[in-house]
Amino acid sequence: MYRKLLLFAALCLGLPGGYLAQLQLRGNFHPVLEGVAYRSAQPSGDDLDRWITETGIRSVINLRGEHTGTDWYDAEIAASARLNLVHYDFGMSAGKALSQDRAQQLLALLRAAPKPVLIHCKSGADRTGLASALLLAALSQDEEMAEAQISFRYGHISIPHTAAWPMDQSWEALEPWLGFSS
Repeated sequence: MYRKLLLFAALCLGLPGGYLAQLQLRGNFHPVLEGVAYRSAQPSGDDLDRWITETGIRSVINLRGEHTGTDWYDAEIAASARLNLVHYDFGMSAGKALSQDRAQQLLALLRAAPKPVLIHCKSGADRTGLASALLLAALSQDEEMAEAQISFRYGHISIPHTAAWPMDQSWEALEPWLGFSS
């Protein structure tokens, strides 16, 4: 009896865990809107090379903020320069709500960035999900399509009081401003 229960529990935990692991191994790279915007986890130089070839990406928005002197950031800046990508830093935290003023700033950046644009954070799940949802809302996509960007499909775990729950709360608070009912 306990073995069956243990096996069932392992499957229940293992399948979602395996899914999340494969997202990260593949860079969590997905189109937000083909030819306009793509989303990912922290890209390597090789990732950027490949994704530019596949999609024609012209700019990168880093939602982790400027971190000069760290390996990941310096490598991203060097790869962006080598590949002639326009690079932007927009620091935000998955653990803190995004205000309407900051959302306006992010949308202005998303609109101004040369297209197609790559939006990324560390895992490509939480901050990137909210930014992608905001972009789709600004491009007059329906609420369901926009909100789907903040979902388990991309690795976001939407559970109250977890580390990234403020991204869900931000979306709910911004929906009326975006023209959606909350």
